[in-house]
Amino acid sequence: MRAILLHAYQREFSPLTGEGTDHQRGKNSENTVSSPARGDRTEDWVREIMGKYLLKRILYGVVSIIIVVAIVMVMIYSLLNRDLVFSNDSAFTRQSSNAQVIYKYGKWEQFGYLDYVTYQEWLNVIAANGEIDEETRTEAMNLGRKPESDSDTVAKYVAQFTEYYESQGYTVTRLNAVTSGRKVITGGQQALFAAKDLPLLGRIWDYFTGIVDIDNIHKAAEVEGERGLTFTLFDPLYGGNQFAPAIIGNGTEHKYLLYFDGQFPFIHQNFATIQLGTSYSVNQGVDVADTMSVSQGAYVLKPITFPTGFQENSADDLHTAVYRQGSREALEMNTVRFNDDYTVVNTIKGGFSKLGYSFIIGILASIMAYCLGLPLGVLMALKKDTIVDTLGKLYTVFIIAVPSLAYIFIFKGIGGAVFKLPTTFDMESTSKLIFVLPIVSLALPSIANLMKWLRRYMVDQMNSDYVKFARSGGLSEGEIFSKHILKNAAIPIVHGIPGAILTAMVGAIITERVYVVPGAGNLLTEAINKYDNGVIVGVTLFYAVLSVASIILGDILMATVDPRISFTTKDR
Repeated sequence: MRAILLHAYQREFSPLTGEGTDHQRGKNSENTVSSPARGDRTEDWVREIMGKYLLKRILYGVVSIIIVVAIVMVMIYSLLNRDLVFSNDSAFTRQSSNAQVIYKYGKWEQFGYLDYVTYQEWLNVIAANGEIDEETRTEAMNLGRKPESDSDTVAKYVAQFTEYYESQGYTVTRLNAVTSGRKVITGGQQALFAAKDLPLLGRIWDYFTGIVDIDNIHKAAEVEGERGLTFTLFDPLYGGNQFAPAIIGNGTEHKYLLYFDGQFPFIHQNFATIQLGTSYSVNQGVDVADTMSVSQGAYVLKPITFPTGFQENSADDLHTAVYRQGSREALEMNTVRFNDDYTVVNTIKGGFSKLGYSFIIGILASIMAYCLGLPLGVLMALKKDTIVDTLGKLYTVFIIAVPSLAYIFIFKGIGGAVFKLPTTFDMESTSKLIFVLPIVSLALPSIANLMKWLRRYMVDQMNSDYVKFARSGGLSEGEIFSKHILKNAAIPIVHGIPGAILTAMVGAIITERVYVVPGAGNLLTEAINKYDNGVIVGVTLFYAVLSVASIILGDILMATVDPRISFTTKDR
Protein backbone atom coordinates (compact mmCIF):
# COMPACT_ATOMS: atom_id res chain seq x y z
CA MET A 1 0.00 0.00 0.00
CA ARG A 2 2.86 2.38 0.86
CA ALA A 3 4.36 1.75 -2.58
CA ILE A 4 1.08 2.75 -4.28
CA LEU A 5 0.90 5.97 -2.27
CA LEU A 6 4.50 6.85 -3.01
CA HIS A 7 3.96 6.20 -6.70
CA ALA A 8 0.94 8.51 -6.70
CA TYR A 9 2.88 11.13 -4.80
CA GLN A 10 5.91 10.91 -7.09
CA ARG A 11 3.68 11.57 -10.09
CA GLU A 12 2.94 14.95 -8.53
CA PHE A 13 6.34 15.79 -7.05
CA SER A 14 9.92 15.49 -8.20
CA PRO A 15 12.38 13.85 -5.78
CA LEU A 16 14.73 16.78 -6.38
CA THR A 17 12.67 19.94 -5.87
CA GLY A 18 9.27 18.87 -4.50
CA GLU A 19 7.53 21.14 -7.00
CA GLY A 20 4.78 20.08 -9.40
CA THR A 21 6.03 18.24 -12.46
CA ASP A 22 3.87 20.44 -14.69
CA HIS A 23 5.77 23.43 -13.36
CA GLN A 24 9.11 21.74 -14.10
CA ARG A 25 8.02 21.09 -17.66
CA GLY A 26 7.65 24.82 -18.16
CA LYS A 27 3.90 25.31 -18.46
CA ASN A 28 2.44 28.80 -18.70
CA SER A 29 2.41 31.18 -15.76
CA GLU A 30 -1.23 30.54 -14.94
CA ASN A 31 -0.58 26.84 -14.48
CA THR A 32 2.62 27.62 -12.61
CA VAL A 33 0.75 29.65 -10.00
CA SER A 34 -1.91 27.03 -9.50
CA SER A 35 0.41 24.04 -9.17
CA PRO A 36 1.40 24.65 -5.50
CA ALA A 37 -2.28 24.62 -4.54
CA ARG A 38 -2.74 21.35 -6.33
CA GLY A 39 0.43 20.09 -4.62
CA ASP A 40 -0.97 21.06 -1.20
CA ARG A 41 -4.19 19.18 -1.92
CA THR A 42 -2.21 16.14 -2.98
CA GLU A 43 -0.04 16.36 0.12
CA ASP A 44 -3.12 16.57 2.34
CA TRP A 45 -4.57 13.55 0.57
CA VAL A 46 -1.40 11.55 1.11
CA ARG A 47 -1.24 12.53 4.78
CA GLU A 48 -4.84 11.55 5.39
CA ILE A 49 -4.45 8.21 3.65
CA MET A 50 -1.18 7.44 5.44
CA GLY A 51 -2.73 8.34 8.80
CA LYS A 52 -5.47 5.83 8.14
CA TYR A 53 -2.87 3.37 6.94
CA LEU A 54 -0.93 3.64 10.22
CA LEU A 55 -4.09 3.08 12.27
CA LYS A 56 -4.94 0.04 10.17
CA ARG A 57 -1.39 -1.21 10.55
CA ILE A 58 -1.71 -1.08 14.34
CA LEU A 59 -5.10 -2.82 14.28
CA TYR A 60 -3.83 -5.46 11.87
CA GLY A 61 -0.79 -5.90 14.09
CA VAL A 62 -2.92 -6.59 17.16
CA VAL A 63 -5.07 -9.03 15.21
CA SER A 64 -1.94 -10.73 13.85
CA ILE A 65 -0.56 -11.16 17.37
CA ILE A 66 -3.80 -12.77 18.53
CA ILE A 67 -3.89 -15.07 15.51
CA VAL A 68 -0.26 -16.14 15.95
CA VAL A 69 -0.73 -16.95 19.64
CA ALA A 70 -4.02 -18.74 18.89
CA ILE A 71 -2.34 -20.89 16.22
CA VAL A 72 0.44 -21.82 18.65
CA MET A 73 -2.11 -22.73 21.31
CA VAL A 74 -4.05 -24.87 18.82
CA MET A 75 -0.85 -26.70 17.89
CA ILE A 76 0.13 -27.27 21.50
CA TYR A 77 -3.20 -28.24 22.99
CA SER A 78 -4.94 -29.91 20.05
CA LEU A 79 -2.44 -31.25 17.51
CA LEU A 80 0.46 -32.47 19.64
CA ASN A 81 0.30 -35.63 21.71
CA ARG A 82 -0.12 -34.44 25.29
CA ASP A 83 1.80 -37.46 26.59
CA LEU A 84 4.96 -35.80 25.24
CA VAL A 85 5.02 -33.44 28.22
CA PHE A 86 6.28 -36.37 30.30
CA SER A 87 9.19 -37.28 27.99
CA ASN A 88 11.71 -35.46 30.22
CA ASP A 89 9.82 -35.81 33.50
CA SER A 90 11.81 -38.02 35.85
CA ALA A 91 9.04 -37.84 38.48
CA PHE A 92 6.62 -39.43 35.98
CA THR A 93 8.87 -42.43 35.37
CA ARG A 94 9.07 -43.05 39.12
CA GLN A 95 5.28 -43.42 39.30
CA SER A 96 3.53 -46.70 38.60
CA SER A 97 0.07 -48.10 38.02
CA ASN A 98 -2.84 -45.86 39.12
CA ALA A 99 -0.48 -43.30 40.67
CA GLN A 100 0.98 -42.66 37.22
CA VAL A 101 -2.49 -42.00 35.80
CA ILE A 102 -3.31 -39.59 38.63
CA TYR A 103 0.02 -37.84 38.14
CA LYS A 104 -0.74 -37.47 34.42
CA TYR A 105 -4.07 -35.78 34.97
CA GLY A 106 -2.66 -33.48 37.62
CA LYS A 107 0.11 -32.36 35.28
CA TRP A 108 -2.27 -31.98 32.35
CA GLU A 109 -4.32 -29.63 34.49
CA GLN A 110 -1.19 -27.63 35.37
CA PHE A 111 -0.23 -27.42 31.71
CA GLY A 112 -3.66 -26.08 30.78
CA TYR A 113 -5.07 -29.07 28.91
CA LEU A 114 -8.07 -29.84 31.10
CA ASP A 115 -10.01 -29.24 34.28
CA TYR A 116 -9.47 -32.06 36.75
CA VAL A 117 -11.42 -32.74 39.95
CA THR A 118 -10.91 -35.65 42.34
CA TYR A 119 -13.66 -37.25 44.37
CA GLN A 120 -11.92 -36.20 47.60
CA GLU A 121 -11.73 -32.55 46.46
CA TRP A 122 -15.44 -32.56 45.68
CA LEU A 123 -16.27 -33.94 49.13
CA ASN A 124 -14.16 -31.20 50.75
CA VAL A 125 -16.02 -28.53 48.77
CA ILE A 126 -19.52 -29.72 49.67
CA ALA A 127 -18.44 -30.10 53.29
CA ALA A 128 -17.11 -26.52 53.30
CA ASN A 129 -20.47 -25.40 51.86
CA GLY A 130 -22.30 -27.09 54.73
CA GLU A 131 -24.02 -29.71 52.55
CA ILE A 132 -22.60 -32.58 54.62
CA ASP A 133 -21.12 -32.74 58.10
CA GLU A 134 -17.55 -33.72 58.91
CA GLU A 135 -18.46 -37.23 60.03
CA THR A 136 -20.27 -37.97 56.77
CA ARG A 137 -17.39 -36.51 54.74
CA THR A 138 -14.88 -38.74 56.54
CA GLU A 139 -17.01 -41.83 55.97
CA ALA A 140 -17.61 -40.99 52.29
CA MET A 141 -13.86 -40.63 51.77
CA ASN A 142 -13.32 -44.37 52.25
CA LEU A 143 -13.63 -45.35 48.60
CA GLY A 144 -13.73 -49.14 48.14
CA ARG A 145 -11.15 -51.06 46.15
CA LYS A 146 -13.94 -51.86 43.69
CA PRO A 147 -17.45 -50.41 43.27
CA GLU A 148 -19.04 -53.47 44.81
CA SER A 149 -17.01 -53.00 48.00
CA ASP A 150 -18.29 -49.44 48.59
CA SER A 151 -20.35 -48.79 51.69
CA ASP A 152 -23.86 -47.40 51.27
CA THR A 153 -22.66 -43.90 52.18
CA VAL A 154 -19.74 -44.07 49.72
CA ALA A 155 -21.96 -45.46 46.96
CA LYS A 156 -24.46 -42.64 47.52
CA TYR A 157 -21.89 -39.87 47.17
CA VAL A 158 -20.03 -41.59 44.33
CA ALA A 159 -23.34 -41.64 42.43
CA GLN A 160 -23.89 -37.93 43.19
CA PHE A 161 -20.34 -37.07 42.11
CA THR A 162 -20.73 -39.01 38.87
CA GLU A 163 -24.16 -37.58 38.05
CA TYR A 164 -23.11 -33.99 38.75
CA TYR A 165 -19.91 -33.96 36.71
CA GLU A 166 -21.26 -35.97 33.81
CA SER A 167 -24.07 -33.42 33.55
CA GLN A 168 -21.36 -30.73 33.28
CA GLY A 169 -19.69 -32.51 30.36
CA TYR A 170 -16.90 -34.16 32.36
CA THR A 171 -15.69 -37.70 31.89
CA VAL A 172 -15.77 -39.57 35.19
CA THR A 173 -13.10 -42.24 35.63
CA ARG A 174 -12.84 -44.80 38.39
CA LEU A 175 -9.61 -46.73 38.88
CA ASN A 176 -9.96 -49.94 40.83
CA ALA A 177 -7.23 -50.89 43.24
CA VAL A 178 -4.42 -52.96 41.75
CA THR A 179 -3.56 -55.80 44.11
CA SER A 180 -1.03 -58.55 44.49
CA GLY A 181 -2.74 -61.21 46.53
CA ARG A 182 -4.59 -59.32 49.21
CA LYS A 183 -2.27 -56.32 49.27
CA VAL A 184 -2.52 -53.17 47.15
CA ILE A 185 0.70 -52.71 45.19
CA THR A 186 2.67 -49.48 45.41
CA GLY A 187 0.88 -46.86 43.36
CA GLY A 188 -2.15 -49.08 42.87
CA GLN A 189 -4.56 -47.29 45.20
CA GLN A 190 -8.13 -46.85 44.01
CA ALA A 191 -9.18 -43.45 42.70
CA LEU A 192 -12.18 -41.58 41.33
CA PHE A 193 -11.96 -38.34 39.38
CA ALA A 194 -13.64 -36.24 36.70
CA ALA A 195 -11.87 -34.48 33.84
CA LYS A 196 -12.91 -32.25 30.95
CA ASP A 197 -10.80 -30.75 28.18
CA LEU A 198 -10.78 -26.97 28.35
CA PRO A 199 -12.37 -25.34 25.27
CA LEU A 200 -9.75 -23.71 23.08
CA LEU A 201 -11.61 -20.42 22.63
CA GLY A 202 -12.08 -20.11 26.37
CA ARG A 203 -8.40 -20.85 26.95
CA ILE A 204 -7.38 -18.16 24.46
CA TRP A 205 -9.79 -15.67 26.02
CA ASP A 206 -8.55 -16.40 29.54
CA TYR A 207 -4.95 -16.02 28.42
CA PHE A 208 -5.32 -12.61 26.79
CA THR A 209 -7.60 -11.21 29.50
CA GLY A 210 -5.11 -12.31 32.15
CA ILE A 211 -1.96 -10.85 30.60
CA VAL A 212 -2.16 -7.68 32.69
CA ASP A 213 -2.85 -8.27 36.37
CA ILE A 214 -3.98 -5.26 38.40
CA ASP A 215 -3.16 -5.42 42.09
CA ASN A 216 -5.74 -4.32 44.65
CA ILE A 217 -6.32 -4.40 48.38
CA HIS A 218 -8.53 -7.50 48.16
CA LYS A 219 -5.90 -9.80 46.61
CA ALA A 220 -4.71 -11.26 49.89
CA ALA A 221 -7.08 -13.74 51.52
CA GLU A 222 -6.48 -12.78 55.16
CA VAL A 223 -4.37 -9.93 56.47
CA GLU A 224 -3.71 -8.40 59.84
CA GLY A 225 -4.98 -4.87 60.26
CA GLU A 226 -7.02 -2.73 57.93
CA ARG A 227 -6.82 -3.18 54.17
CA GLY A 228 -5.65 -0.14 52.28
CA LEU A 229 -2.81 1.84 50.73
CA THR A 230 -0.32 4.03 52.53
CA PHE A 231 1.72 6.75 50.86
CA THR A 232 4.96 7.80 52.52
CA LEU A 233 7.81 10.09 51.56
CA PHE A 234 10.23 8.16 53.76
CA ASP A 235 10.43 4.46 52.97
CA PRO A 236 10.72 2.47 56.23
CA LEU A 237 13.16 0.08 54.53
CA TYR A 238 15.65 2.96 54.55
CA GLY A 239 15.13 3.52 58.25
CA GLY A 240 12.49 6.20 57.72
CA ASN A 241 15.15 8.92 57.56
CA GLN A 242 15.87 8.97 53.81
CA PHE A 243 13.67 10.72 51.26
CA ALA A 244 12.28 7.82 49.24
CA PRO A 245 8.59 8.01 48.28
CA ALA A 246 6.68 4.74 48.34
CA ILE A 247 3.13 3.38 48.23
CA ILE A 248 2.68 0.43 50.58
CA GLY A 249 -0.32 -1.88 50.50
CA ASN A 250 -2.06 -4.10 53.01
CA GLY A 251 -4.30 -6.72 51.46
CA THR A 252 -2.55 -6.36 48.11
CA GLU A 253 -0.51 -9.12 46.54
CA HIS A 254 2.63 -6.96 46.54
CA LYS A 255 3.70 -5.14 49.68
CA TYR A 256 5.23 -2.26 47.71
CA LEU A 257 3.15 -0.96 44.83
CA LEU A 258 5.48 1.96 44.08
CA TYR A 259 9.02 2.53 45.29
CA PHE A 260 12.37 4.12 44.43
CA ASP A 261 15.79 2.53 44.60
CA GLY A 262 19.24 2.84 43.06
CA GLN A 263 18.69 0.32 40.27
CA PHE A 264 17.61 1.21 36.75
CA PRO A 265 14.93 2.42 36.01
CA PHE A 266 15.08 3.70 39.64
CA ILE A 267 11.30 4.00 40.01
CA HIS A 268 9.38 0.72 40.12
CA GLN A 269 5.71 -0.18 40.28
CA ASN A 270 3.69 -3.30 41.02
CA PHE A 271 0.22 -1.86 40.41
CA ALA A 272 0.12 -3.68 37.07
CA THR A 273 2.20 -6.76 36.32
CA ILE A 274 2.62 -8.69 33.09
CA GLN A 275 1.78 -12.39 33.19
CA LEU A 276 2.84 -14.19 30.02
CA GLY A 277 2.43 -17.71 31.36
CA THR A 278 3.74 -19.84 34.21
CA SER A 279 6.61 -22.23 33.60
CA TYR A 280 6.35 -25.81 34.78
CA SER A 281 9.79 -27.15 33.82
CA VAL A 282 12.15 -24.47 32.45
CA ASN A 283 11.80 -22.34 35.58
CA GLN A 284 9.18 -24.10 37.62
CA GLY A 285 6.44 -21.93 39.08
CA VAL A 286 7.85 -18.66 37.70
CA ASP A 287 6.12 -16.51 35.09
CA VAL A 288 7.80 -16.10 31.71
CA ALA A 289 8.09 -12.33 32.18
CA ASP A 290 9.95 -12.84 35.45
CA THR A 291 12.11 -15.59 33.97
CA MET A 292 13.34 -13.17 31.31
CA SER A 293 13.66 -10.06 33.49
CA VAL A 294 15.01 -11.27 36.85
CA SER A 295 18.75 -10.83 37.44
CA GLN A 296 21.11 -13.82 37.36
CA GLY A 297 24.49 -14.74 38.78
CA ALA A 298 25.92 -14.74 42.30
CA TYR A 299 24.01 -13.26 45.21
CA VAL A 300 24.86 -9.70 46.21
CA LEU A 301 24.94 -9.57 49.99
CA LYS A 302 24.52 -6.35 51.93
CA PRO A 303 23.29 -5.36 55.40
CA ILE A 304 19.49 -5.65 55.53
CA THR A 305 17.13 -4.54 58.27
CA PHE A 306 13.96 -6.65 58.12
CA PRO A 307 10.52 -5.35 59.16
CA THR A 308 10.92 -6.83 62.65
CA GLY A 309 14.21 -4.96 63.14
CA PHE A 310 16.33 -8.09 62.67
CA GLN A 311 19.56 -7.34 60.79
CA GLU A 312 21.79 -9.58 58.70
CA ASN A 313 23.77 -9.68 55.46
CA SER A 314 21.28 -10.83 52.88
CA ALA A 315 20.51 -10.70 49.14
CA ASP A 316 16.77 -10.36 49.76
CA ASP A 317 15.06 -7.49 47.95
CA LEU A 318 12.36 -6.55 50.44
CA HIS A 319 10.72 -4.19 47.95
CA THR A 320 9.57 -7.26 46.00
CA ALA A 321 7.75 -8.86 48.95
CA VAL A 322 4.67 -10.83 47.90
CA TYR A 323 1.86 -12.15 50.12
CA ARG A 324 1.61 -15.89 50.78
CA GLN A 325 -0.96 -16.93 53.35
CA GLY A 326 0.61 -18.73 56.31
CA SER A 327 4.17 -18.27 55.05
CA ARG A 328 5.34 -16.41 58.14
CA GLU A 329 4.49 -19.27 60.45
CA ALA A 330 5.69 -21.92 58.02
CA LEU A 331 9.39 -21.13 58.58
CA GLU A 332 11.04 -20.22 61.85
CA MET A 333 13.32 -17.62 60.22
CA ASN A 334 10.29 -15.87 58.74
CA THR A 335 8.94 -15.22 62.23
CA VAL A 336 12.26 -13.60 63.08
CA ARG A 337 12.40 -11.45 59.95
CA PHE A 338 8.80 -10.55 59.11
CA ASN A 339 5.76 -9.36 61.02
CA ASP A 340 3.18 -10.44 58.40
CA ASP A 341 2.75 -12.89 55.53
CA TYR A 342 4.56 -10.68 52.97
CA THR A 343 7.58 -12.97 53.09
CA VAL A 344 8.21 -14.13 49.51
CA VAL A 345 10.91 -11.91 48.01
CA ASN A 346 13.25 -11.87 45.02
CA THR A 347 16.98 -11.89 45.56
CA ILE A 348 19.52 -9.41 44.25
CA LYS A 349 22.15 -10.96 41.98
CA GLY A 350 25.22 -9.52 40.36
CA GLY A 351 24.47 -10.41 36.74
CA PHE A 352 22.01 -9.14 34.20
CA SER A 353 18.71 -10.82 33.35
CA LYS A 354 18.25 -13.01 30.28
CA LEU A 355 16.82 -10.03 28.43
CA GLY A 356 19.68 -7.90 29.69
CA TYR A 357 22.44 -10.12 28.32
CA SER A 358 20.64 -10.63 25.00
CA PHE A 359 19.95 -6.90 24.62
CA ILE A 360 23.51 -5.82 25.42
CA ILE A 361 25.00 -8.25 22.92
CA GLY A 362 22.29 -7.61 20.32
CA ILE A 363 22.36 -3.81 20.46
CA LEU A 364 26.16 -3.61 20.37
CA ALA A 365 26.19 -6.05 17.45
CA SER A 366 23.63 -3.87 15.65
CA ILE A 367 25.68 -0.73 16.26
CA MET A 368 28.76 -2.48 14.96
CA ALA A 369 26.86 -3.74 11.92
CA TYR A 370 25.56 -0.29 10.97
CA CYS A 371 28.89 1.42 11.64
CA LEU A 372 30.71 -1.01 9.34
CA GLY A 373 28.01 -2.22 6.93
CA LEU A 374 26.77 1.18 5.77
CA PRO A 375 30.17 2.74 4.91
CA LEU A 376 31.28 -0.47 3.21
CA GLY A 377 28.04 -0.62 1.22
CA VAL A 378 28.54 2.99 0.08
CA LEU A 379 32.15 2.24 -0.84
CA MET A 380 31.10 -0.82 -2.86
CA ALA A 381 28.56 1.26 -4.78
CA LEU A 382 31.03 4.07 -5.48
CA LYS A 383 33.72 1.56 -6.50
CA LYS A 384 31.35 -0.60 -8.49
CA ASP A 385 33.06 -3.43 -10.44
CA THR A 386 36.46 -2.72 -8.85
CA ILE A 387 38.53 -4.89 -6.52
CA VAL A 388 36.82 -3.24 -3.51
CA ASP A 389 33.39 -4.21 -4.82
CA THR A 390 34.57 -7.73 -5.59
CA LEU A 391 35.98 -8.27 -2.10
CA GLY A 392 32.73 -7.02 -0.58
CA LYS A 393 30.74 -9.43 -2.75
CA LEU A 394 32.99 -12.32 -1.73
CA TYR A 395 32.44 -11.56 1.94
CA THR A 396 28.68 -11.29 1.44
CA VAL A 397 28.50 -14.57 -0.49
CA PHE A 398 30.62 -16.31 2.15
CA ILE A 399 28.40 -15.22 5.04
CA ILE A 400 25.22 -16.15 3.17
CA ALA A 401 26.49 -19.47 1.80
CA VAL A 402 28.25 -20.85 4.89
CA PRO A 403 25.90 -22.07 7.68
CA SER A 404 25.95 -19.69 10.60
CA LEU A 405 26.92 -22.45 13.02
CA ALA A 406 30.02 -23.19 10.91
CA TYR A 407 31.40 -19.66 10.65
CA ILE A 408 30.61 -18.95 14.32
CA PHE A 409 32.73 -21.95 15.33
CA ILE A 410 35.46 -20.85 12.92
CA PHE A 411 35.48 -17.36 14.36
CA LYS A 412 35.33 -18.76 17.89
CA GLY A 413 38.41 -20.87 17.20
CA ILE A 414 40.31 -17.97 15.67
CA GLY A 415 39.33 -15.59 18.45
CA GLY A 416 40.36 -18.00 21.16
CA ALA A 417 43.58 -19.33 19.64
CA VAL A 418 44.94 -16.22 17.93
CA PHE A 419 43.56 -13.31 19.97
CA LYS A 420 43.26 -15.17 23.30
CA LEU A 421 39.69 -13.98 23.82
CA PRO A 422 37.29 -15.81 26.17
CA THR A 423 35.28 -18.38 24.21
CA THR A 424 32.80 -19.24 26.97
CA PHE A 425 30.57 -16.76 28.73
CA ASP A 426 31.04 -16.44 32.48
CA MET A 427 28.60 -14.34 34.51
CA GLU A 428 31.06 -14.14 37.39
CA SER A 429 33.83 -12.70 35.24
CA THR A 430 34.54 -8.99 35.56
CA SER A 431 36.26 -8.85 32.16
CA LYS A 432 34.27 -7.20 29.36
CA LEU A 433 36.20 -9.29 26.84
CA ILE A 434 33.65 -12.09 27.29
CA PHE A 435 31.25 -9.98 25.19
CA VAL A 436 33.62 -9.54 22.24
CA LEU A 437 33.23 -12.84 20.38
CA PRO A 438 29.41 -13.10 20.77
CA ILE A 439 28.99 -9.49 19.59
CA VAL A 440 31.27 -9.85 16.58
CA SER A 441 29.80 -13.24 15.62
CA LEU A 442 26.29 -11.82 15.77
CA ALA A 443 27.29 -8.72 13.78
CA LEU A 444 28.89 -10.59 10.85
CA PRO A 445 25.69 -11.53 8.95
CA SER A 446 24.12 -8.10 9.61
CA ILE A 447 27.18 -6.37 8.14
CA ALA A 448 26.89 -8.50 5.00
CA ASN A 449 23.19 -7.79 4.59
CA LEU A 450 23.62 -4.04 5.03
CA MET A 451 26.50 -3.98 2.54
CA LYS A 452 24.50 -5.96 0.00
CA TRP A 453 21.27 -4.00 0.19
CA LEU A 454 22.74 -0.51 0.45
CA ARG A 455 24.97 -1.19 -2.55
CA ARG A 456 21.96 -2.43 -4.52
CA TYR A 457 19.79 0.55 -3.57
CA MET A 458 22.55 3.03 -4.39
CA VAL A 459 23.29 1.47 -7.77
CA ASP A 460 19.58 1.64 -8.61
CA GLN A 461 19.50 5.31 -7.64
CA MET A 462 22.62 6.08 -9.67
CA ASN A 463 20.90 4.80 -12.78
CA SER A 464 17.70 6.77 -12.17
CA ASP A 465 16.49 9.45 -14.60
CA TYR A 466 16.44 12.18 -11.97
CA VAL A 467 20.20 11.72 -11.40
CA LYS A 468 20.86 12.22 -15.10
CA PHE A 469 18.58 15.27 -15.03
CA ALA A 470 20.50 16.65 -12.04
CA ARG A 471 23.83 16.26 -13.83
CA SER A 472 22.49 18.06 -16.85
CA GLY A 473 21.25 20.81 -14.56
CA GLY A 474 24.77 21.47 -13.32
CA LEU A 475 24.72 19.86 -9.89
CA SER A 476 28.07 18.48 -8.74
CA GLU A 477 28.59 14.76 -8.17
CA GLY A 478 29.02 15.43 -4.45
CA GLU A 479 25.69 17.24 -4.21
CA ILE A 480 23.91 14.54 -6.19
CA PHE A 481 25.43 11.80 -4.02
CA SER A 482 24.84 13.35 -0.60
CA LYS A 483 21.48 15.05 -1.17
CA HIS A 484 19.76 12.54 -3.42
CA ILE A 485 21.40 9.17 -4.07
CA LEU A 486 22.47 8.36 -0.51
CA LYS A 487 19.34 9.84 1.04
CA ASN A 488 16.94 7.92 -1.19
CA ALA A 489 18.96 4.70 -0.96
CA ALA A 490 19.01 4.87 2.85
CA ILE A 491 15.22 5.03 3.21
CA PRO A 492 14.66 1.23 3.04
CA ILE A 493 17.65 0.70 5.36
CA VAL A 494 16.15 3.10 7.91
CA HIS A 495 13.02 0.96 8.12
CA GLY A 496 15.03 -1.87 9.67
CA ILE A 497 16.58 0.15 12.52
CA PRO A 498 13.69 -0.24 15.04
CA GLY A 499 13.61 -3.95 14.28
CA ALA A 500 17.34 -4.25 14.95
CA ILE A 501 16.90 -2.52 18.31
CA LEU A 502 13.79 -4.36 19.50
CA THR A 503 14.75 -7.82 18.30
CA ALA A 504 18.02 -7.46 20.20
CA MET A 505 15.94 -8.46 23.25
CA VAL A 506 14.95 -11.71 21.58
CA GLY A 507 18.51 -12.97 21.57
CA ALA A 508 20.32 -15.17 19.08
CA ILE A 509 19.74 -18.89 19.55
CA ILE A 510 22.88 -20.23 17.86
CA THR A 511 25.27 -17.53 19.05
CA GLU A 512 24.09 -17.78 22.65
CA ARG A 513 24.33 -21.57 22.67
CA VAL A 514 27.82 -21.62 21.14
CA TYR A 515 29.19 -19.07 23.63
CA VAL A 516 26.98 -20.27 26.54
CA VAL A 517 25.38 -16.86 26.97
CA PRO A 518 22.60 -16.92 29.62
CA GLY A 519 20.28 -14.88 27.41
CA ALA A 520 16.72 -15.08 26.14
CA GLY A 521 17.65 -16.66 22.80
CA ASN A 522 17.70 -20.18 24.15
CA LEU A 523 14.50 -19.88 26.17
CA LEU A 524 12.08 -20.89 23.41
CA THR A 525 14.11 -23.89 22.26
CA GLU A 526 14.51 -25.07 25.84
CA ALA A 527 10.76 -24.73 26.41
CA ILE A 528 10.00 -26.68 23.22
CA ASN A 529 12.40 -29.47 24.21
CA LYS A 530 10.76 -29.70 27.64
CA TYR A 531 7.19 -29.20 26.34
CA ASP A 532 6.72 -26.27 28.70
CA ASN A 533 3.48 -24.89 27.26
CA GLY A 534 3.35 -21.74 29.37
CA VAL A 535 6.81 -20.64 28.28
CA ILE A 536 6.17 -21.50 24.61
CA VAL A 537 3.01 -19.40 24.47
CA GLY A 538 4.50 -16.54 26.50
CA VAL A 539 7.68 -16.27 24.43
CA THR A 540 5.64 -16.49 21.22
CA LEU A 541 3.54 -13.53 22.36
CA PHE A 542 6.69 -11.62 23.29
CA TYR A 543 8.26 -12.26 19.88
CA ALA A 544 5.05 -11.32 18.05
CA VAL A 545 4.68 -8.02 19.91
CA LEU A 546 8.29 -7.07 19.17
CA SER A 547 7.90 -7.94 15.49
CA VAL A 548 4.74 -5.89 15.04
CA ALA A 549 6.17 -2.96 17.01
CA SER A 550 9.37 -2.96 14.95
CA ILE A 551 7.41 -2.83 11.68
CA ILE A 552 5.19 0.04 12.84
CA LEU A 553 8.14 1.99 14.27
CA GLY A 554 10.00 1.38 11.02
CA ASP A 555 7.12 2.95 9.09
CA ILE A 556 7.13 5.97 11.41
CA LEU A 557 10.89 6.37 11.07
CA MET A 558 10.60 6.20 7.28
CA ALA A 559 8.02 8.99 7.41
CA THR A 560 10.46 11.06 9.45
CA VAL A 561 13.31 10.55 6.97
CA ASP A 562 11.30 10.73 3.75
CA PRO A 563 9.21 13.94 3.42
CA ARG A 564 7.00 12.24 0.86
CA ILE A 565 5.54 10.01 3.58
CA SER A 566 3.49 11.31 6.50
CA PHE A 567 1.30 9.61 9.10
CA THR A 568 -0.34 12.77 10.41
CA THR A 569 -3.77 13.82 9.26
CA LYS A 570 -3.94 17.48 8.25
CA ASP A 571 -7.23 19.38 8.27
CA ARG A 572 -8.36 20.49 4.87
